[in-house]
Amino acid sequence: MRNVFRDRRDAGERLSRVVQGQDRPRPLVLALPRGGVPVAERVADALDVPLDVVVVRKIPAPGNPELAIGATTAEGPPLFDSRALGLLGIPRERLASMVEVAQSEARRRVRAYRGDDPAPPVHGRDVFLVDDGLATGMSARAALTALGERAPASLTLAVPVGAPSAVHALSEACDQVICLETPSDFGAVSLWYEEFSQVSDEEVLALLKSRPRRAPDGSPSGRDRPGDPGPP
Repeated sequence: MRNVFRDRRDAGERLSRVVQGQDRPRPLVLALPRGGVPVAERVADALDVPLDVVVVRKIPAPGNPELAIGATTAEGPPLFDSRALGLLGIPRERLASMVEVAQSEARRRVRAYRGDDPAPPVHGRDVFLVDDGLATGMSARAALTALGERAPASLTLAVPVGAPSAVHALSEACDQVICLETPSDFGAVSLWYEEFSQVSDEEVLALLKSRPRRAPDGSPSGRDRPGDPGPP
């Protein structure tokens, strides 16, 4: 039977049990919206820590909006699949306008999810980046790259299911990859969920607001104070 998880909440609860077993004294849970947020909310709840997001937008190939050949956070710099660019014969300079569009949309989503509040402090924290699954891993790699530049104490990618090749490749981009299922016949993330409906912005906002604004040690979360002002 192909289905593994009932829904994203079920996946998050299973993932949280593994994350809880990690020896990480200053955890911070960040999600890749939108699908990663319901999964991450269960992890944040289990650790009793605030939940925030890292917004990443994929950069499509010219003339083929379904083919992602790069990804970027709100401020970049963008990350590209060099192999895909070579096979398609696309110079990076040709993608400048697409990068600008992707970053503009990422900034819009950051404002929608966080308002004027600052990004959470990452420096010295044990960061868990959570998504609902890994296909190519391009978005996760862009997020991990951006987070790694902000000097976390540790950086862990945590997902319920992923393509073995993506899990292997991303193990070099962070300290650890936690992936509950790495099926050889991966296909797509949605195939490993019984229910995989689209997550709305309204659901993302509700889940973000459901988590405490202060960390377990009493220190303010990123939504309470300025600090580590770099982009998500």
